[in-house]
Amino acid sequence: MSKELIRLVDCTMAYDGETVLNSINLKINDKEFLTLLGPSGCGKTTTLRIIGGFQTPTSGDVLFGGVRINDVPPHKRKVNTVFQKYALFTHMNVFENVAFGLRIAKRPEGEIKTRVREALALVALSGFEKRSPTSLSGGQQQRVAIARAIVNRPQVLLLDEPLGALDLKLRKEMQHELKQIQQQVGITFIYVTHDQEEALTMSDTIVVMNGGNILQIGTPADIYNEPNNAFVADFIGESNIIDGVMLHDKLVRFSGTEFTCLDTGFDRNENVDIVVRPEDVKIVEPDRGQLSGIVSSIIFKGVHYEILVDTDDHQWMIHSTISAPVGQRIGMLLTDDDIHIMHKSALPEAAAEVDE
Repeated sequence: MSKELIRLVDCTMAYDGETVLNSINLKINDKEFLTLLGPSGCGKTTTLRIIGGFQTPTSGDVLFGGVRINDVPPHKRKVNTVFQKYALFTHMNVFENVAFGLRIAKRPEGEIKTRVREALALVALSGFEKRSPTSLSGGQQQRVAIARAIVNRPQVLLLDEPLGALDLKLRKEMQHELKQIQQQVGITFIYVTHDQEEALTMSDTIVVMNGGNILQIGTPADIYNEPNNAFVADFIGESNIIDGVMLHDKLVRFSGTEFTCLDTGFDRNENVDIVVRPEDVKIVEPDRGQLSGIVSSIIFKGVHYEILVDTDDHQWMIHSTISAPVGQRIGMLLTDDDIHIMHKSALPEAAAEVDE
C-alpha cells in the first residue's frame, strides 16, 4: 500500500482579491509520479510553488509526513525544484554545477565527488564533468539541472514545465528518460505541464485542473477512458461532445437516435453531454450505421486518418485506419461501451494566457 507523503488541505490562494486556487485538497504518495495538468492560468504552478515553499497559501494547510510545513522556508524542505529555465551557472563546469548544493552544505570533498559522479551517471552524462554548460545541447542542460537537483537527495522533486524549451523529438525522448530516472532514484516527482501527451506518458497519477479547481484525479487510463466531465474529456485527447437526453438508465438519445449505453444514476429525461472518442467510431456502409454523414475532410496522420464527417446536427471527428473520400456518405457505428454520459455542464473557457 502506498504511503502518503504530502497532503494539501483546503488550500486557497488569492491575489488582490482574485482567487487563483479554490480550497483544493490533494494527497501525494511517496515515490509517486504525479502530474498537475491543465491550461495556462489554472493554478497548477501555484500549487507547485506552495508545495515548494515559494508561496504560502492564503488559507489551508500543507502537510509533509503528517507535519504542517506552511511556515517552513524552501531551503528547509526536503524538496528540490527544476524549472523550465535551468539557471545553470555558465562560469562553472558541469561538475561544479552539480556539486553546488553539496558545497553550500559543506559536505566532505570525497563525498561530493562520489555523489556528483553517481548523479551524472544516472542522467547519462558520465564524462561530461569538465564541459561548460554553454557547450551542451538543450537536452544535456536539462539532465545537468536534474542531476543538480537529485544530488541533494530530496524526498520530492518538483518539475515546472521542464521540457517546454525542447524540440518535439527531444521532448519525447526526455519524457521516457524522466520516468526512468524517477523509478531509479525512487523519489516523488511532482510535474507541471499543459501537455496532455506528457501527462499520459509519464504519470502514475494525473490531477486535471481548471480555474483554480481540481476537476479529476486518477490514473492516465482512468482520466482518458472515464473522464468526470466534458472539460476533462475535451482537454485529455480529442473528443466528440454532443448534446443528449438520458431517457432512463442505459438509454440515451442524441442526434435524433436512441442508443443503449452502460451509464446509470441519471434522472429520467436529464439533459446530458455525450462523449465519444474519435477512435471509437466505426466506419460502415451508410445503411449499417446508427448515424450517417458526409465526409468533409480527411488528413493522413501516419498511424490513422483523421476524418471529419458532417451530420445534420454535428461535425464528427473519426480516427480510423479506413479512409473515405471527401463528399462520400458513410455510416457510423457505436457500441454501448463507446458512449460516455456526463452530467450537463458548460465547458469552462480556456483560461487566459497569464502567468500563474
